[in-house]
Amino acid sequence: MSSDRTGKTAVPEVMRAVRQHEPGGNLVYETVPVPHPGPGEVLVRMQASPVNPSDLALIRGNYLARTYPFVPGLEGSGTVIRSGGGLMAGLRLGKRVACSPDPEGDGAWAEYMKTSAMRTTLLPGNISHEQGSMMLINPMTAMALIEMARAGNHRALVNNAAASALGKMLIRLAGKYRIPLINIVRNEKQVTELREMGASHVLNSTDSSFESELQRISHELKATLFLDAVTGEQSSQLLRAAPKGTTLVAYARLSGDPMKVDPASLISEMKQVVGFQLGNWLQTKGILFKLRLVGRVKSHLDGALHTRIHKRMPLEKAEEAILEYKNNMSAGKIILTME
Repeated sequence: MSSDRTGKTAVPEVMRAVRQHEPGGNLVYETVPVPHPGPGEVLVRMQASPVNPSDLALIRGNYLARTYPFVPGLEGSGTVIRSGGGLMAGLRLGKRVACSPDPEGDGAWAEYMKTSAMRTTLLPGNISHEQGSMMLINPMTAMALIEMARAGNHRALVNNAAASALGKMLIRLAGKYRIPLINIVRNEKQVTELREMGASHVLNSTDSSFESELQRISHELKATLFLDAVTGEQSSQLLRAAPKGTTLVAYARLSGDPMKVDPASLISEMKQVVGFQLGNWLQTKGILFKLRLVGRVKSHLDGALHTRIHKRMPLEKAEEAILEYKNNMSAGKIILTME
């Protein structure tokens, strides 16, 4: 006998979803069966999901292993309308949640998503579904990177791609925790924007003096944690400019290029390069740490971790939404809506 439990909302047999049938292939908006949750799982009626850089990497086929066809979308929000059984799944029934898909499961760009109840987080009443849909990747990553800085006793930080949504969160969090932050952007418009929001140190990577200025300021502030979302050629620039003993954390691959690192600086100056992926990092933490982290994220969602929305687009326009996001990444998030 099935332990499946359904709330008052009727669940259809089929749904509309965005799917990709091969690595790097086009996205197709099509009708597929609504999945059924098993023990410990829930079915979420999705309401919103953002387009993130990690989604772009996933669609390109160079981020996480995939079985095709699959539904993209690494985070979103909605209401739990069916439980597959189990204590946590039952407690989530009927609740508004932020959610992420199981590692090998279908994602959030669909009318319904099945996932582990452990991969859902209750949304506070003052947080909209749109803001809640962006809670689990950028806000959690920003808070995690600040936690890394504090735990490692780093006196100051460097972050590139600083005009991104995550970069702006880091500016606000660094100010709150009084950690000096050197921000790297790629044009003067972004320099002006970040200075207007209160950033003290903003460098333009296209300036001829960029590397020498980065070296001067990072040595002056003793910045020994460099956060690299771009990688590629810029990783070499960062490491050359960094003080002795610096750790460079690669947490994204926006350039799409392989990282280029001169091992001489690693050997002679005790510098190191490490990778960061939120899920892997969280696996090294205990349940109490995770609960406290989620609590801090929730408390800042309407402040330091608030995300600006550039456009809202219906699910069937996912391809158009991706193009819009690629062309205007610093303008704010593109939200895919399911209603």
